[in-house]
This record gives sequence, structure tokens and C-alpha cells, in this order.
Amino acid sequence: MYEKIRKLIKSALYPFYEWRIVRDLDFSQTPHHVGVILDGNRRWAMSNPSSTDPKGHRRGADKIIDFLGWCEEAQVKVVTLWMLSTDNFKRTPDELDALLAVIGDSVDELARSGRWTIKAVGALDLLPPWLQEKLSTLQTHPGTMEVNVAIGYGGRREIVDAVKSYMYQAGADGKDLAQAAVNLDAEAISQYLYTAGQPDPELLIRTSGEQRLGGFLLWQSAHSEFYFCEAYWPDFRRVDFLRALRSYSQRHRRLGK
Repeated sequence: MYEKIRKLIKSALYPFYEWRIVRDLDFSQTPHHVGVILDGNRRWAMSNPSSTDPKGHRRGADKIIDFLGWCEEAQVKVVTLWMLSTDNFKRTPDELDALLAVIGDSVDELARSGRWTIKAVGALDLLPPWLQEKLSTLQTHPGTMEVNVAIGYGGRREIVDAVKSYMYQAGADGKDLAQAAVNLDAEAISQYLYTAGQPDPELLIRTSGEQRLGGFLLWQSAHSEFYFCEAYWPDFRRVDFLRALRSYSQRHRRLGK
């Protein structure tokens, strides 16, 4: 009984707490690009054994639309959602197939909403043909928030792919290996990243309490601020996002200076 009363009191107070955070936030200082590691689905499922979602992936997918709405309210311009890593391909075939099916359904839902421009980023050649085809038909909606769905993504793989693309283009332009090496610099590599043309993320969020990035946006995160949240992704709330924005706004970003 005491625990039930405590939860009721907390749920009643959260709207006021959210209002106070929003009141104190300066949305002109909102990060332009927010990256999120959607972590903790399976641990959420283990801590909720009565759930009909045995791995928690569908419950996690249900959170995405809400989260993007919060980002839109905060005037974020680009969001990158890490939905599937290259390491996830080591999971059992049954679990991987189920996870890919959930991702496919999530992409369909995002596309149907028409609210945002959805872009698939990652080693898409690793994905099954049906999902590759689905991702190839995504449409842009000019003037809307850009949402990168990172599927089959690995930070090292992205850098390798960028260098390969640079070398292929140099060859197509008639340059020899020595010339290409002389011209290779950070800016050249940046032009061939999956996120080319977008601002680097100012804020990276990871849920589930893990305090590591696992290679997420490895190149782009050189000057990013990190925020680690204890909540599992399916339990991530608007107040958790607002806390992340507040934490970001309180930091003095020196950008290496």
C-alpha cells in the first residue's frame, strides 16, 4: 500500500517538475543534433516478467514516436537513433529476425507519420533484402526534423566505409594512390560519413545506466557532450529528456580550445 501511494504522489508531482525544468531551459541553446543509444530493452523485459514482449523490443519501439515529439518541441534539428549495431548481428538468428521485424515496423510507422525526414545510416548491405528495399524508398520532407535511423551501424565500420568511398572517388577522378593520400584529411573523410552534410551531435544520450558509447558516432562525437540515464529505454520519460537538455545547457563547451 505504501509503495502504491508513493507512486501516485510521484506521478502527480512529475508534471509540475517538468514544467519547472521547461521554464528554466533556454531553447535557443538546444543542441542541433542529438544522438541516442536506445539501450536496455532486454533488461526491461527481464525486470517486467509479466510483459507480453519477451525481449522488450516492441515496447522500446513504441517509445520512439514520443521521443521524437519531445525533440521537435525542443527545436532539435537532427536526431540519430542507434537501433541496431554491427555487433547485434552476433545474436541468435531467431532474436535477430525478431528485432529486424520490429525495426521494419518502426520505420514504417515513422514513414507513415510524414512528420520527419527519415534517413537510414549504417552498413545497409548487411541487412536482409526486404529491409534494404524498405529503407531505399524513404521520402524526404523538406523543412522537417531529420531523423537518422542507424541500422547495422558501427563507428569503426563507418570510418572504414568513408575512407573507401574517398579512395574510390579519387580513383574515378584520375588520381593515383600517392595523390589521394596527400589530399586525405579530416574534412575529406567527413564528406563521406553516413551523416555527411549534417551537424555533428552536440549531445549523446545513452539509456540503461551503461556509461560507454560502444563506437556510436565515433568520428562525429569528438566534441559531443554525453548524458547517461539510468532508465531503460522503454521507461525513458519526457522528464528524463528534459534533464538531459538541462545538463547540456549547464556545461561550458570549449570545443577543444
